[in-house]
Amino acid sequence: MSLRATGTFELEWDEQPPYDDAEGATLATVTITKTWTGDIEATSVTKLIKAMTAEPTSAGLVAVERVTGKVNGRVGSFVLLHNAISDRGDRFLNVVVLPDSGTGELAGIKGTLNVDVVDGAHNVTLDYTLPAE
Repeated sequence: MSLRATGTFELEWDEQPPYDDAEGATLATVTITKTWTGDIEATSVTKLIKAMTAEPTSAGLVAVERVTGKVNGRVGSFVLLHNAISDRGDRFLNVVVLPDSGTGELAGIKGTLNVDVVDGAHNVTLDYTLPAE
């Protein structure tokens, strides 16, 4: 059965100095700590690697994030994998639940996360499935 959880998150961004500043792209790591509210009541830590080009509207990132808390009242954790690209402002974001990463009442969770930033607020929709009980 297909399920949906919506909410928002607040984040703290801790960017490290670039570890590679060669021609073409600058590479840096970021640690993001999030507090989720709404149908998702959780905390998470994200490890992100970003690549920034000389064109300020072109960049990319990959990230791994562990979410721990509740989704629609079910307690557990799961891992999200992120892939994002901005091509001169045209944006692509793909965030998926890592299969078999769910624990507790979220064991077996599969799904995708959509993030919509409106006026600085990070609105999220998690479309997911859980194994039949």
